[in-house]
Amino acid sequence: MKDTHVEAGKAIQQQTGKTFHLATRLLPERVRHPTYVLYGFFRICDEVVDDAADVPAEEQAERLESLRKQALGKEPPDDPILEAFHDLCESRGIADEEVVVFIDAMATDIDKSRYETYEELETYMRGSAAAVGQMMTSVMNPDDAERARPHATSLGEAFQLTNFLRDVREDIEDRNRIYLPRTTLSRHGVTDEQIKRLEFTVGFAEVMQDELRRAEALYREGVAGIRYLPEDCQFAVLLAAVLYAEYHRVIRAQRYDVLSKEPSLGTVRKLVLLAKTRWHWRKTRDPETVFRTVSPVGTPEHRGSDVERRDTLPTR
Repeated sequence: MKDTHVEAGKAIQQQTGKTFHLATRLLPERVRHPTYVLYGFFRICDEVVDDAADVPAEEQAERLESLRKQALGKEPPDDPILEAFHDLCESRGIADEEVVVFIDAMATDIDKSRYETYEELETYMRGSAAAVGQMMTSVMNPDDAERARPHATSLGEAFQLTNFLRDVREDIEDRNRIYLPRTTLSRHGVTDEQIKRLEFTVGFAEVMQDELRRAEALYREGVAGIRYLPEDCQFAVLLAAVLYAEYHRVIRAQRYDVLSKEPSLGTVRKLVLLAKTRWHWRKTRDPETVFRTVSPVGTPEHRGSDVERRDTLPTR
């Protein structure tokens, strides 16, 4: 990859993925530079549907199809990131299938804005999140890739579920999308219209509790596979998990109200988490132990005490 390609991807990540950027900086160069290119490609595709309020659906679909062909080498690239991404796929053995399912997931966002069940949402995440995990695994090239891949899928989905829970307000206001399964919403008496009105209720808080627990099970499964990654990649991936799981602590501190205020992590908080994670990592070199110690997720038996407490919910 050319330095200009790496710098272009790095600039995109610095601007739009500050949390991941901190973790990416700790990867070895052989993985860090390709990660910048991957992230740049993901954002280029994502922005076709996320920043296209006035663009007709047909044009969005055509652009995504063109990106698919460029990524697969069937059309000349029209962007240096696309050129670098295609070269990366060939050099690191990234399967065409992962590119295809990722673009398919982006295309889903053109005309789909609601998900009836978690299984339906999971199908979407197979392309939008799990494919990302699979591509990252190919770039890291672990000795036992087949053991690592299922965990990479779980961790990718955990990251995306956290994004969905953090960004409920932004998704409904800017894109008229709700990524909370309707089965969960209906179980707690929450309607799409209430979310559109940003109407926070006890029922909505209970929805957030349910979905946080679902994401946290995925974090535990994902972190359990970090040990299968190359040693020089393990800490960076663990830190990414710690940083993203920290949004769950923020959400609980807000008493699950992500409709009034979007949860955020400041730079100081991220650096404190970096220091804590590094300190515990040096002591144990065990991803699961460090994650249980530093993150608010813990284990099913020893979750943070506020997960099930009723006094964390708003008053009815």
